[in-house]
Amino acid sequence: MSRSALVLMMVLVSLPAEAAERSSRARVSANGTFSVRLVEEAPDKCTLEVSKESGPAWKVKQCVGGVDDLYFVSNDGERVWVLYPLAPKGTQKLPGKKYKKVPAWANTVVAVEVDRQGARVQQRGLLDLVAQKELTEVRQMSQHLKWLEGLLSVPGKGPRLTDAGRIEFETVGGKSHQLQF
Repeated sequence: MSRSALVLMMVLVSLPAEAAERSSRARVSANGTFSVRLVEEAPDKCTLEVSKESGPAWKVKQCVGGVDDLYFVSNDGERVWVLYPLAPKGTQKLPGKKYKKVPAWANTVVAVEVDRQGARVQQRGLLDLVAQKELTEVRQMSQHLKWLEGLLSVPGKGPRLTDAGRIEFETVGGKSHQLQF
């Protein structure tokens, strides 16, 4: 009897546990009024949440990134920038003579701005932020690439939100950039 109970317990323990909800680090707007975070209930099932001190301001049931990405909310709480520090590699080569020597992996989106409906307002590709001659500085992994300083064991100062409501960061080539809402 105890042997069958032991077998039953081992079977129950070996069953996969239901995935726990995960969330990104909450970040506050420059004026301190709003905060933003992404909540991942299950793979491909996410909610982007923008809150005020009094409670939720708005939510979008959409995966605009992952829990390890960086989220920045505007001072009016209407828009959110998402930076992908571990961006998936692009797979299609860009057309034209200008991009003849650019590898296909460099054709990837590394930042997007979304509004309260989840629509993309604007986006930035790797080549918008890292010059072709600096692509050798980008750290490549099998399916992803590291392009931001100060994150994921890349030395430097990490992305930050200024008092003026701009996102400042440095790319692996050492150049400083700003994103505006």
